[in-house]
This record gives sequence, C-alpha cells and structure tokens, in this order.
Amino acid sequence: QIQLIESGGGLVQPGGSLRLSCVASRLTFSTYAMGWFRQAPGKEREFVARIRWSGSGSRPYYANSVKGRFTISRDDAKNTVYLQMNNLKPEDTAVYYCAAGPLPYKNVGSEPTDFGAWGRGTQVTVSS
Repeated sequence: QIQLIESGGGLVQPGGSLRLSCVASRLTFSTYAMGWFRQAPGKEREFVARIRWSGSGSRPYYANSVKGRFTISRDDAKNTVYLQMNNLKPEDTAVYYCAAGPLPYKNVGSEPTDFGAWGRGTQVTVSS
C-alpha cells in the first residue's frame, strides 16, 4: 500500500513563502503522477497542482488561483514531490494533501477521484 507523508506546513504572514514536501514509499515513484490538493474548513477538497510521471515529461499543471505563485516539482531519487508556495495569501489557508495517481504509467486529471492514494495532510495558515 502506497504511503505518503507530507511536511513543511506552518504559520506564515501574507506575502511569505513555504515549501511543502511529500515523501512517498511502497511504489516506483518515477512512474506515478503526483498531485497536491487542499481543503479549507467547510469547503470541498480542491485541486492545487499536479505533475505527470517522469517518463512522460513531468509536465506541471496548476489551479488558476495559484498559477504564478506555486511551483510543483519532483525528485525521483528522493521519492519526493514538492510544492513551493510564494506570495501566500490568507485564502491559501488550508490543510494541504499529497496524492499519487491510481496506477503506474498513468497520467491523471485534476479531480480528487483521479488519484488513488493520499497523505494525511499538513496545515498551512497564512495570517498576520
């Protein structure tokens, strides 16, 4: 069973930056599409960013709300996917979840149901 462990969340002032990390185990990491989602209190889980599996070019995709501020990347040697978040805004406050695609060698869309494994999440709070 795939295991995903997020880290790097915390409290940051508006305009600040954070880098989230997600270490994956029990899978051949380079063959899986990976993604980040977030969920604020009282809201549904929403797509943030995703990245294709490495053999297909590792192209990133972003939600419009984070485009130009967030960057997703992967380090296959470390089984890790990152989310660099810059110019954070109060509306970015949420629990951030890492997700892996359902199968190797399969690229996915941007819906939560497109992913097969989830981490427990890390809290990001943007407040002055």
